[in-house]
Amino acid sequence: MSFGTRNQGFLQRNRDKGIPNLMLYIVLGNAVVTIMSLLNGGDALFYLLCFDKALIMEGQVWRLFTFVFTQTGDGLFGLIFLYFFYLLGRHVELRMGTLRFNLYYLCGVILMDIFAFVFYTDFYAPLYWNMSYYLHLSLLLTFATTNPQAQFLILFVIPIKAWVMALIYLFLVFVEIFNLSYPIMHFPHNLFPLVAVANYLLFMWRQIPDLIPIRRRPKKQKPTPPPRTGPIPFRPAQRPDFSHRCTVCGRTDRTNPELEFRYCSRCAGYHCYCIDHINDHTHIQ
Repeated sequence: MSFGTRNQGFLQRNRDKGIPNLMLYIVLGNAVVTIMSLLNGGDALFYLLCFDKALIMEGQVWRLFTFVFTQTGDGLFGLIFLYFFYLLGRHVELRMGTLRFNLYYLCGVILMDIFAFVFYTDFYAPLYWNMSYYLHLSLLLTFATTNPQAQFLILFVIPIKAWVMALIYLFLVFVEIFNLSYPIMHFPHNLFPLVAVANYLLFMWRQIPDLIPIRRRPKKQKPTPPPRTGPIPFRPAQRPDFSHRCTVCGRTDRTNPELEFRYCSRCAGYHCYCIDHINDHTHIQ
């Protein structure tokens, strides 16, 4: 998740906390609702769990979360899509970690609740009954970001890369925003598909460059010069241009050739003094 370094460390330390294999329970719940919807009068369970602002205001607050079990589908194809979303969610959880995936899914639910609670109207109710579908479909973006080279088989025959599927999904979202058919027809309801994309960006924005695996040319490095062979030229140290230098005043026989210089026998070491300081200096011990 694209939070700060401290949050990243917390998520890494608690990687395995939370509800493991969360997507399995969500898919099984959707499968039960789908099968019940195929039976005569089975829509009662769907309408009990779907998002309905008026009923939530009357106290049926469970609908804020149970709408994740109401993904609509067409019979057997709907069950196949549920299995597909389970595989996506399971892979994303393994890459993210259990805690991070739980937060990812919960954040998506909350964002959709906020949008729907603000803009929900009975006329556009079918759009908000399909909230879980948009949330689950956004897993394709996350999966493609973490594994762009994975391959899908369209109609079990046509191979296609995950990152290509993600770009197709983004294109369809863009088209759906400008769709003039019911139920996506008027602003701001036409922006609802972007809620799931916003949740993806919140968690994965640092890794967006990984979505399209562009080969980057390595930077050209300056060639390393070959090791020098043969003798290394010797440069003698520069010798001073004077023979005597006074330890006190620093004058030398070159700067002041008129001076006489003597060495003190009472100083420890080899110290030279000019005639002005040979008898007037502090002896070095």
